[in-house]
Amino acid sequence: MTEQPLAPPIAPDDHFSTTGITLKHPRTHAQRLGSACLELLSSMRFAVALLAVICIASIIGTVISQNEPEINYINQFGAFWATVFMRCHLNTVYSSWWFLLILAFLVISTSLCIARNTPKILRHLNDHKENLRASSFAAFSPKHRAQGRFTESAAAMAERLAQRLAQLRWTVKVQTRPAGIMLAAKSGSVNKLGYIATHSAIVLICLGGLIDGDLLVKMQLWLGHKSVFSGNGYIAQIAPEHRLPPSNPSYRVNLRVSEGSQNSSAILNQSNGVLIQDLPFSIELKKFLVEYYSTGMPKLFASDIVIHDKATGEQTSARVEVNKPYNYHGTNIYQSSFEDGGSLLTLEPLVLDAKLAPQTAVQGRVGTSATVNLPQPTSLEFTNLRVINVENFGNGAEKNPPSDGNTDTRKVTFKTQLSTQLSEHLGAANKDKENRNLHNVGPKVDYKLRDAAGQAVEFDNYMLPVQMPGQSQPEFLFGMRRTGSDTFRYLRVPADQEGSAQDFARLRRALQDPKLLGQAAQAYAQSAVAANAGSTPSAHLALVAQLQEAAFSTLARFAGLQTDLQAPAEAKFGLPAIAYHLETRIPSAERATASGYVMRMLTGSLWQLLQITRSQAALPPLLETAANNDYTVLMLTALNDSFAWPAPVIYTLKNFDQVQASVFQLTKGPGKYVVYLGCLLLITGVLTMLYLREQRLWIWLTPEGQLQMAYSSNRPGLDSDTAFARTRDDLFEKIIK
Repeated sequence: MTEQPLAPPIAPDDHFSTTGITLKHPRTHAQRLGSACLELLSSMRFAVALLAVICIASIIGTVISQNEPEINYINQFGAFWATVFMRCHLNTVYSSWWFLLILAFLVISTSLCIARNTPKILRHLNDHKENLRASSFAAFSPKHRAQGRFTESAAAMAERLAQRLAQLRWTVKVQTRPAGIMLAAKSGSVNKLGYIATHSAIVLICLGGLIDGDLLVKMQLWLGHKSVFSGNGYIAQIAPEHRLPPSNPSYRVNLRVSEGSQNSSAILNQSNGVLIQDLPFSIELKKFLVEYYSTGMPKLFASDIVIHDKATGEQTSARVEVNKPYNYHGTNIYQSSFEDGGSLLTLEPLVLDAKLAPQTAVQGRVGTSATVNLPQPTSLEFTNLRVINVENFGNGAEKNPPSDGNTDTRKVTFKTQLSTQLSEHLGAANKDKENRNLHNVGPKVDYKLRDAAGQAVEFDNYMLPVQMPGQSQPEFLFGMRRTGSDTFRYLRVPADQEGSAQDFARLRRALQDPKLLGQAAQAYAQSAVAANAGSTPSAHLALVAQLQEAAFSTLARFAGLQTDLQAPAEAKFGLPAIAYHLETRIPSAERATASGYVMRMLTGSLWQLLQITRSQAALPPLLETAANNDYTVLMLTALNDSFAWPAPVIYTLKNFDQVQASVFQLTKGPGKYVVYLGCLLLITGVLTMLYLREQRLWIWLTPEGQLQMAYSSNRPGLDSDTAFARTRDDLFEKIIK
C-alpha cells in the first residue's frame, strides 16, 4: 500500500495543463515536426488564441456593415480602404474562408483538449486520495485542521462519521491501516464536469455555426462543383453550375416575389457575385399590405402568400409579417423588405430643346427600358416608383423668408443656395428632430438616361408641385445626379396656372428663337416708355428702339445666343453670362446701379416672352399682380438653372399602375439545434464551475482514541473557511462529542 506525499492534496485546476499532446520518442525529423504540431494544436493556449481572433473578427463584422454593395464601402471609407476590405473579405466576415478556417481549427483544438483532459477528469471523479499519509496533516493550514479525542473504538467511530458525512452529502471511502483508520471524503466532484461541458459547448456552437454558415457552399466552390455567377441575365436562364440544389441542408437567401406571381429561385449573395438557391417549393404573393406612420416610416408591412410544394402539389396559405415569420417544413420565411414589383409608368416629356423632334409619352414597367431619340437613340431605364414621400419642412419659415419681390436671382445658383435649401427640406423624414412639419409630397419616379457609350444620368422627379417653405408658388422638383455616390440636385420649376410645368417648357424653347426674343424685347420697350408721354414722337421712337435693342441683347445673352469670346464656359449663358458682361464692361462704381437696371429689364422682357408663349398656346394672358411678379422671378431662376440640366427633355410622371413586390429572407438552419444544445451545456458548465466547490476532508483515527481532521478546497477563501468550520462543528457536536 502506497501513501500520498506530504504536500497539500488538492490545488486549483491540478488536473489540467496548458500543454498539448506529445508523441513519445519521436525519432525522425518528420515525427518531431508532427509531434510539435500536434502539441500546439491540442494545447489550451492555442485554443484561447483562436478564440481571441474570432472575437476580434466578430467585432470587425459588427462595426463594418456586412454584404453591402461595393459602392457603399467606397462612399464610406474611400477607394483604398474599400479595396482592402474587399480583398480581406471584411465585408463578409462570417462567411469568409479564413473565418470558417479559424472556426474549424478551434473545433479541432478544443476537441483535442477535451480528449486529453477527459480521462484525467473521469479518473479524478472516483479518486478520494485515501492513501494520504498521516504525517501530511501538518502541511495543511491551521485554519483547515482540527484534532480531538474519542472514547469508543476506532472502527465504531469511523462508521458513525461515515454515516454522518453521507448525510451531509459527502462521498466517503474508509481505509483501514495497521496504525489506524483513514476516512477520505469529497463533495462537489461534478465541478470538474463543468470543464467538459463548457469546452464541449464551444465545440458544439462552432459546429452549429459551420453547419448553418456557408461552409458547405464554400466546399462546393472549392471543389469546383459550383461557381459564382457574376453576369447579367434572367434567373431562369442561369446555368446549373451556378445553382444550389433544393436538398441543400442549410441556407440564408433572399427571395423577391411580385404581386400576382410566384418564385422559387432565391439569391445567395457572394462577395464576387451570386449563387441561385433552388427551393423545394415556390412562393406566390397574393397581396402586399403596407401602412405608414406620420413620419413616412412603414408601420406595418405584411404579405399574404401561398406556398406551392413541388413534391406533393400541396398549397398552403399564410401571412408573413415583420417579426412574425412563417415556418414551412424547417424553413423560416421572414418579411425582409418591400420594393416596386414592376409598376406600369407613363412618363410625359417636357421638351427643353426647340430643335428636338416632337416627343410622345413613354410607357414601361419598373425594371425595364425603352428607346427614345434625344436626338441620338438613348435608353430610358425605368428605375423605381415611390408613391408615399413624407418630407420634413420644419424650420422652413425661419430659414427661407418669403420673397419681397427684390430677390437677387444671381445668388440663386444651381450649385449653391438651391442645393443647400433642398438638402434641408428633402431626404429622410427623421432628419430634423425639432420643429417637425411633415408633409406627404406625393409620388415620385426614378429613371436613367443611358447613352450609346453606356454612360448614365439618374433622375428623381416628383409628380406633384411642392409648396416649399418661404415660397409663394408651388414648385415642381426635378432631381438629377451623374453618379450613384452624388446627392441629387434639384431644379425647382414653378407651377403655372394650369398646375403644370408647360409655361417653363415653352419659355425654355422660346429662348432659342431670336424672332420671339425680338418680339418680347419690343413689347417690353413699348410698355416701359409708354408713361413718357411728354417726349416728342421722334424721341419716343428713339428711346423705344434703344431700349428694345438693350432688352434683346440681354435676353440673347441670357439664352446663350450672344456670348463674349473671352468668357469661360460657365459664363456662356444664364445669369453668369450677364454678370460676366457687366463685370467686364461696366466700371465698379456704376456696376450696382447697372446690374439693378439690367435685372429689371431681364425680368420685364421675360414677362413679355411668357405672355407671347401663352398666346401661342391659346391660353389667357396673365394679369400683372404681385403673385405673378413672384412667379416671373421664380421662372427666371428655374430657366437659369435649367442650362445645367444634362438632357434636352425632362420626363414627368403622368400616371402609374402600382405593383408591389415583397422581399423575403428564407433561412434553413439545422445547426441551430446543435447551437441550442451547446448553449445549454455552456450555461450548465459555467454555473457548475462557478457555484460548485470541490471539497475534500480527511479524518485520521488511531486505536488510542486520537483524531485528526484536515480540509482542502479547489477555491480557498472565506467561503471555504466557513464551510470547513461548519462541517467540523457538526461532526464534533453530533458524533465526536
